[in-house]
Amino acid sequence: MGRLQRKKDPKKKKAKADQAQLAAASSGAAGGADVVRKPAAIQRRPQQPPRSVSVKKSDNFFEKSMQFLREVKIELKKVTWPSRKQAMGSTVVVIVLVMIISAFLGLVDVILNALIRVVLQ
Repeated sequence: MGRLQRKKDPKKKKAKADQAQLAAASSGAAGGADVVRKPAAIQRRPQQPPRSVSVKKSDNFFEKSMQFLREVKIELKKVTWPSRKQAMGSTVVVIVLVMIISAFLGLVDVILNALIRVVLQ
């Protein structure tokens, strides 16, 4: 799987560019004239009118459910399933470990139960 790349924060990039411009202006790189630049205005997206909901909620729910199930089917096709032999081996290992841990905890319970009876008498 490829390495995921983070998107760079445009605010940091803009801040670095503003600092570079201020440093150039203060060092006299602009021909000796003091140049003061204002930061660019933030552009706002035009507001879109709210959408009118003419579809029934039950139809919308049904469509979303069907789309979800289609996507689940596609994702399940991508899964690498273990062979029958691997699944059986893993199941046996889990069952054996559960038996060992339950026997250990049962033994600890019996010992602590006897110890508490001795202390209370």
